[in-house]
Amino acid sequence: MGAPYEVIIVGGGHNGLTAASYLARAGRRVLLLERKEVVGGAAVTEELFPGFRCSTLADGCGYLDDGLVQDLKLTTHGLEILPADPVITSLLPDGRRLSFWVDTERTVREIRQFSERDAEKYPEFLELMSKIAAVIGALHRVTPLDLPDLSLKQLMGMTEMIASFRRLGRKNIAELLRVLAMPVSDLLNEWFTSEEVKGAIAASGVRGISFGPFESGTVYMLLSRWAGAGNGLFRSAGTVRGGMGVLTQAIAAAACQNGAEIRTRADVVQISIQAEQSTGVVLKGGEQLRAATVISGVDPRTTLLRLVGPKYLATAFVRAVRCIKYRGSAARVHLALRRLPRFVAIPDSESEIYLRGAVQIAPTMDYIQRAFDHAKYGDFSPQPYLDVRVPTVSDASLAPASRHLMSVTAKYAPYQLRHADWETQRDALGDSVLETLTRYAPDFRDSVLHMQVLTPRDMELDYGLPEGNPNHGEMTLDQFFHMRPLPGYARYRTPIAGLWLCGSGSHPGGGVTGLPGKNAAREVLSHTG
Repeated sequence: MGAPYEVIIVGGGHNGLTAASYLARAGRRVLLLERKEVVGGAAVTEELFPGFRCSTLADGCGYLDDGLVQDLKLTTHGLEILPADPVITSLLPDGRRLSFWVDTERTVREIRQFSERDAEKYPEFLELMSKIAAVIGALHRVTPLDLPDLSLKQLMGMTEMIASFRRLGRKNIAELLRVLAMPVSDLLNEWFTSEEVKGAIAASGVRGISFGPFESGTVYMLLSRWAGAGNGLFRSAGTVRGGMGVLTQAIAAAACQNGAEIRTRADVVQISIQAEQSTGVVLKGGEQLRAATVISGVDPRTTLLRLVGPKYLATAFVRAVRCIKYRGSAARVHLALRRLPRFVAIPDSESEIYLRGAVQIAPTMDYIQRAFDHAKYGDFSPQPYLDVRVPTVSDASLAPASRHLMSVTAKYAPYQLRHADWETQRDALGDSVLETLTRYAPDFRDSVLHMQVLTPRDMELDYGLPEGNPNHGEMTLDQFFHMRPLPGYARYRTPIAGLWLCGSGSHPGGGVTGLPGKNAAREVLSHTG
């Protein structure tokens, strides 16, 4: 008698759930195993303070693949994405603000306060970078080439990507190749003169990596996020009603409706290998489960070196896996508030407009780079770049009546501190965030009821994110496309027959897109009959 499951998926993050949904929809007998009490991974909603429900780590849903939403009918399972306009409001030390709206002309009027020339250049910048980002978006949706060993089948699968290059045109292809490896600072210096405009845009080039805006390759990060934003801008600020856990519960409901089985509190401690073939998994406690195909949504290093083990892998491959760069560099700070924050730059009468999207404290590129400089030397920044959300402006259900919730991503906070540890520095990090916010909202501390600080170390221990990196590895050019997670293994397969990867450590990376899971499911279906 055969195994009751054809596919076992390890890890119930949004990519694992996505893979389960597509495979079950195709008729596969799928079992998904999640070690925690609830699925979702980093995309969960948790009650961190009494009555306050937070999107603990991931807090934006604007990059989710539209095709995935339609294929899995997620809106019928409770998903509602709340748009945000303005998308970003950048707060400035002199009490002014700069907002970026979906309406280009409205943004032009904002920029004109800082530079007439920049206001004129902005629409041209949007048009060209949107075209280039569309090529990156096409790359995200295909299985990477297996360079240097190309097959005709692989080339034929590149039709969508080739079409996007053709639409871009020869001149703009040259521009894509020129800018991709540039520091985002160099790109913005070519286009704009206002430090405020450059700072507001540059922050989106460093949100998901440990670099500052003066580091090479940060244009790729900017374009990668631009490709998934879906609003013609370099940033999306869409949020999920009810928090990010509603998204992952919707994907889980779609998976179950399609026939997948989901087990929580099922901690996989080993992927079983026999004759260089995966045969199933072993759970904590000793239970063994069999399946011809095993897919891991866990990061590549944990999957291959802990769940499989080096003894089943070639020495050179093990060395390469150990060299995958993770380098988490951000902390999360959640604040329960007695009232809306009173930012000097935002009149009280307009708070519910400007706080719908992201509020950014990154006034100039130099400010962001100085924050990064501290991380380079093993310290957190005393004046961090902050990405601030107040989700209760759009969704009052997340907090008690008349109260509000603020979630902050603070950069830079390195995984390893050189002269201390996070247990002794947690409060100091939280205080640096409060002090920075107070410079822009003088009475902010008076509004704080509760605060929680999540360091990169906490993200590793509590949410299974090695080194606190939510992308399961740095999203840099040397870990991009056919090099993610490693050259020769970017097509979701591993050296172990029957073992696949589907997490954010696979192409195209993190950002709550669902694309690694969707792409991996497509590859599994095409290779398993």
